[in-house]
Amino acid sequence: MNTDSLAAARAPRRGRFWLMTLIAAVVVAGTASLGQWQLSRAAQKEAIQAEIDAQKNLPPLDQQAFLALDSAKASLHRPVRLRGLWLATHTVYLDNRQMHGVPGFYVLTPFAIEGTKETVMIQRGWIQRNFTERARLEPVETPSGLVDVVASIAPPPARLFELGKDDPPAQTPGASGSSPIRQNLDLEAFRAETGLPLRADISLQQTGEASEGLQRDWPAPALGVEKHYGYAFQWFGLSALVAILYVWFQFIAPVRRARPARRG
Repeated sequence: MNTDSLAAARAPRRGRFWLMTLIAAVVVAGTASLGQWQLSRAAQKEAIQAEIDAQKNLPPLDQQAFLALDSAKASLHRPVRLRGLWLATHTVYLDNRQMHGVPGFYVLTPFAIEGTKETVMIQRGWIQRNFTERARLEPVETPSGLVDVVASIAPPPARLFELGKDDPPAQTPGASGSSPIRQNLDLEAFRAETGLPLRADISLQQTGEASEGLQRDWPAPALGVEKHYGYAFQWFGLSALVAILYVWFQFIAPVRRARPARRG
């Protein structure tokens, strides 16, 4: 084979080499960048978790300090201590809520704060579902008269997916043909339905040991830090795999193929 023929044969190989080099570089850089982005998201979530933990460890706000908050959302997860009355007739049971993997209900009752016209919705705890009679509710004790409650500031109750768009109207337990069981609860709609002077921007989660027939092992906010680390591992793994395959097929494999040819 003459020199011109060899040069003509090598030209396509050089073109393929640089094309594959470019593709591999783009893929390695892209996947490594995505892995780094996932690590940064994990760091952000860890910072949020650290802030939540710091809020939980602060001393409880007293009633006056809680009422003076311009925006309670800035103090989410901080404990508070309030005194007031349970408005038991407006208790709501949120369906399909789990605790330790067991399905049941979150029990929510409005709480009228002593000496004010303000009412807050308190997530009092969890009760297990009756698996024989779906609409049957386990007994919950609601103290009458003035009571002291220790709770943490929380967002409004989380919404679950449902086929209908609107919540059913507020219903009074024990009323004929009605049920307090709901799938979701919109606090603004609940305020309009009941006429209560209810705060709609936040709720409270009662803390402490199990009592009054309620458990209070509230699940921690699902921030998904582990998910981001898992995705980062996958992206970095893909980046390393592409780099290894590139080195193998572009350098090692051609050398291995050339050895028998030279021996011959």
